[in-house]
Amino acid sequence: MKERCPWCGDDPLYVKYHDEEWGKPCHDERTLFEMLILEGAQAGLSWITILRKRDNYRKAFDNFDVGKIARYTERDVERLMNDAGIVRNRLKINATITNARAYLTLCEEVGGLDAYLWRYVDGVPLQPSLSSMATVPASTPLSDRISKDLKKRGFKFVGSTIIYAYMQAIGMTNDHIATCPQRGWA
Repeated sequence: MKERCPWCGDDPLYVKYHDEEWGKPCHDERTLFEMLILEGAQAGLSWITILRKRDNYRKAFDNFDVGKIARYTERDVERLMNDAGIVRNRLKINATITNARAYLTLCEEVGGLDAYLWRYVDGVPLQPSLSSMATVPASTPLSDRISKDLKKRGFKFVGSTIIYAYMQAIGMTNDHIATCPQRGWA
């Protein structure tokens, strides 16, 4: 009997995320932006904390409408700092606004996150052979390279470890371990 990746445990929200979303190739621009922001928000916290706040993030950040977020002002930052439904960290909130603006520039230059990210893997998810959670890296030379380029483009909270987690979440790399029934989706 195959067993799913142990990181999701038995929490129903975590299991649903693991089974239905994590590691599946994503090409939807809104979702790609949302996941970039949520991965940055997760820095220093557990992913389940962010998953539990995900719907609140969608409400607080206009369903991740990049055009709206890019126009946020200090008044919006204060509104968000008072929203107990999200992580109230000024640096992370400001990074979301900065990232929305950088995203709009990226769209002008290369067409968006989908075109930008998936070119790094020639449009095909990486398929590392992972026998256990101990073999899953925290970062890779590829996440280093993407992180460095995003930082040059003005993005914030995009360190290599965050970017690798992002690559896993959006399916650029299929990091389901060998015993996981979700491994075979690709």
